[in-house]
Amino acid sequence: MRRLTLALLSGAYLCLSLIVALSLWRNGGGWGAGVAALVGGLGLAFAFHGLIERALESAGIRGEIANLREAHGLLIDQIERMDSRLNEIAQTVAEEAVARSEALSTEMHELEDVVASLSAKLEGQLSTEMAAARRGDRFGERRSSNAQVLLDTVRDALSDNRVDLYLQPVVSLPQRRTVFYESFSRLRDETGRVMMPAEYLAVAEPEGLVAAIDNLLLFRCVQIVRRLAKQDRKVGIFCNISLASLSDEVFFPQFLEFLQANKDLAGALIFEMGQAAFDQRGPVEARHMARLADLGFQFSLDKVFDLDLDFQDLARADIKYIKIGAELLLEQLTESEGGVILRSLPDLQAADFAALTRRYGIEIIAEKVEAERQIVDVLELNIGYGQGHLFGEPRAIRDAVLAESDPPADFFRASMRRRASR
Repeated sequence: MRRLTLALLSGAYLCLSLIVALSLWRNGGGWGAGVAALVGGLGLAFAFHGLIERALESAGIRGEIANLREAHGLLIDQIERMDSRLNEIAQTVAEEAVARSEALSTEMHELEDVVASLSAKLEGQLSTEMAAARRGDRFGERRSSNAQVLLDTVRDALSDNRVDLYLQPVVSLPQRRTVFYESFSRLRDETGRVMMPAEYLAVAEPEGLVAAIDNLLLFRCVQIVRRLAKQDRKVGIFCNISLASLSDEVFFPQFLEFLQANKDLAGALIFEMGQAAFDQRGPVEARHMARLADLGFQFSLDKVFDLDLDFQDLARADIKYIKIGAELLLEQLTESEGGVILRSLPDLQAADFAALTRRYGIEIIAEKVEAERQIVDVLELNIGYGQGHLFGEPRAIRDAVLAESDPPADFFRASMRRRASR
């Protein structure tokens, strides 16, 4: 645009000079005067043209400077907005970190309150048992010396908090990726020897000590779930819950209150009980299971001995997983005219068993898988999960991790000392 303007001005100057020169020539000035007027006019025109061009250039430069200043102002405004936004983000992150820290502290205090309540109940149980042993009642008199020694060992293990947590992986099939863990409790005697459940349950169950062991396991599972969640590990834990815990009108309401304040655990903590215990539950246990289910917690059925299950009843009780021994499953397989079936369900193809349970929202877990040859048959049954020594043995969660979930140190022994001093 600027070049066109200058070209038009130059043409105008030339025309004006020609007009002046022609006018002088025609009015008698002669060729000399005409040429002189033409040259002089062109000189003045181009001098004036130079002034105009410089003026236009100056105006253009001033316009560019103005545009540059405007852009600079916009850039400064954007930088100020970005700085303000960054300050807001930093403040928000700091506030969230403080909030998470306060929430974790609150959870720990709640857990300590529940554990303290458990300690009071367990103190009463242990004191009653020790008093009964000292009185030498008729049940104690009938007990053999070996059983009495084992019972004393179990009591000492509980008093000294020698209850260990073991975790065994549950994997998806066929990928064999760990998606759950099952928790187990193990007691240690004073020499550090690990006692298996088959060894101590025979004496602990009649004395009402199994609930105490289960309760300690429950608290530790909660803390392990918290630890895994903090590490962003999306892994669930199967945690055994006994009928004694579900029917305990003192312990259960406090535990339920703790879980109500921690509903985010619902997707990662799965309560497990045996098939026999599930069949034996009464209205109190069923009601307490329903209250846990209302919070979003799920249940699992293990120790299955009969595959002829009432799946509608299981679904109503929010049973989401059934653990069936691989050996039991494979022993149930038999050939028929229509193909391979399960002896307990003769009207159903074996390969359709898992699909049947899924229609009720229940997944099957093949447990106690010990050999590769079992995997082939399990996969043919379309079972999605496996557990057993083939995928990993139960491993103890040691020292530092357990210290985070232990009840208050030595509260059993402190309770005993208070009793003795009265």
